[in-house]
Amino acid sequence: MNWGTMVIFGLFHVGAIAALFMFNWRAFAVTLFLYWFCTGLGISMGYHRLHTHRSYSVPKWLEYLFAVCGTLTLEGGPIFWVATHRLHHQKSDQPGDPHSPRQGFWWAHAGWIISGETIHNNTALMSKYAPDLGRDPFYRALNTWHWVPTVVLAVLLFAIGGLPMVLWGIFLRVVFGLHATWLVNSATHVWGSRRFETRDDSRNTWWVALITFGEGWHNNHHAHPTSARHGLAWYEFDLSWIQVNILKALGLAKSIRVAKVNSAIAAEREAA
Repeated sequence: MNWGTMVIFGLFHVGAIAALFMFNWRAFAVTLFLYWFCTGLGISMGYHRLHTHRSYSVPKWLEYLFAVCGTLTLEGGPIFWVATHRLHHQKSDQPGDPHSPRQGFWWAHAGWIISGETIHNNTALMSKYAPDLGRDPFYRALNTWHWVPTVVLAVLLFAIGGLPMVLWGIFLRVVFGLHATWLVNSATHVWGSRRFETRDDSRNTWWVALITFGEGWHNNHHAHPTSARHGLAWYEFDLSWIQVNILKALGLAKSIRVAKVNSAIAAEREAA
């Protein structure tokens, strides 16, 4: 067991439970905004679709901002996250996959991160799997000091709203975001529908997509990993894809990659 990680996650879960006894609407509203800002922009738009798969490009300052947002989720630095996810795609549901439900649902959900040697701060090792980020001094520094933005945010929230604001805006938000992201590793490889016959067990799970800004359309993603659009049909709500289009309209998002799957969707409808 990685006891350091276990203790931190345990304290965060205790804090999340304590937040429920200190509810106020101001803290709740701030938490909703921060969940979108940190998990929506940081993980879905940033770490995943931008930094890992390069599904689109944005100015460097915005790319860096998304990375900082990602660190506010307690999911590690950008190099660690990107390297782990790229390895997941290379070995998906095969030996070497960091988090496959074939090794147990709990393992895929959280076991892989709380047991074994921690490599969050091993920037040199993880850079081998994410050399594009490893060559950037900003990403190397952020990967090592990924916990600093969360501490700074906690101090700001305490100054704004005291302990309830910290419990909601940091502890409860982070815990909910962690489990939402982990569900993409676990639930979307177990439950849901399969539009594409991929070599792994990936599935489209609508309820995971709703809480992860579109990441639950996982079978679509594994079939077309570089596509910025994960919800490929009109009824597959994908907030991150909508936001990519907003950035495009603002002149900020360019080189957008989109899967061409109209024929596959038409065949699915015909079969239904």
